[in-house]
Amino acid sequence: MAASKSSIPVLQWHQVRPAPVVLVTGPETFLADRASRALRDLLKTEDPSVEVSDIAADQYQPGELMTLASPSLFAEPRLIRVANVEKSTDAFLAETIAYLEQPADDTYLLLRHGGGVRGKKLLDAIRGGAGGGIEIACAELKKDTDRHDFVSAEFAAAGRRITATGIRALVTAFQDDLAELAAACQQLLADSSDEITEVTVDKYYSGRVETNAFRVADTAIAGREGEALVLLRHAISTGADPVPIVAAFASKVRTMAKVSGARGGGGELARKLGMAPWQVDRARRDLQGWTDEGLANTITVIADTDEQIKGLGRDPVYALERMIAVIARRGDR
Repeated sequence: MAASKSSIPVLQWHQVRPAPVVLVTGPETFLADRASRALRDLLKTEDPSVEVSDIAADQYQPGELMTLASPSLFAEPRLIRVANVEKSTDAFLAETIAYLEQPADDTYLLLRHGGGVRGKKLLDAIRGGAGGGIEIACAELKKDTDRHDFVSAEFAAAGRRITATGIRALVTAFQDDLAELAAACQQLLADSSDEITEVTVDKYYSGRVETNAFRVADTAIAGREGEALVLLRHAISTGADPVPIVAAFASKVRTMAKVSGARGGGGELARKLGMAPWQVDRARRDLQGWTDEGLANTITVIADTDEQIKGLGRDPVYALERMIAVIARRGDR
């Protein structure tokens, strides 16, 4: 949902700051989660006693917002984080629009809206200035140039240097998952004290074995068998070992199995399952078109493939191709 008519400040995720209402919009879940954590950390730095509460707008109970925003006995500041505003109930929309007329003192309301037309009246009110809010725009980083800028900003924020070729190598290696790209940046910052170059990146991610593995897994899980087989053969030809490839599939499918059938907002489930919110959202996207029976079959096939490539089978590549064929058909053997 575009914010071109907004009369409030529209900032990037790394520019988040306290305001009575903080509207976090856009499809890039990873950046939205970062903005939410950054706001929490800022408020905790200002006052460690800040009370943090979470609401799922699609499961909202009438009166919930006012209860959480009411002054506590010791008058601690409050941060109320609301997920799934794009799926919100009528009660949530009505009560939040009313709340904007007079936001509670020492209370920060963070609203996460992933996109779509649901909640437009609420968003229009905030963008029109009601509640004295700001908007944090988390647009999807689709272009390589966007991801180059992201990597550059990660190293600049840490006061470290990375060469242009180093940035290009990282973006090439982790072009399909922003969270993995960010994790790679943090690993390089933690493990290397020198300037990061293409050689440094190659030292840590030589052959892009892990990345190739997850790209193969993502493509097969999405049902694109032919493309997944091409990626598998490319991975094997560039030195990828079958073991981490199977491990990548196992990791993805385990996460899908944990999330399958679980109810609740991304933040709530993440805490319950010990995951990051973006992992829950990604698993939910991956689960589209899958059944419980298909997941069970896939888990069995992955376990069998793991045994095949570790000595029980004669042809590890054939075992991998068979596994991919089953997974691309959503577990249909």
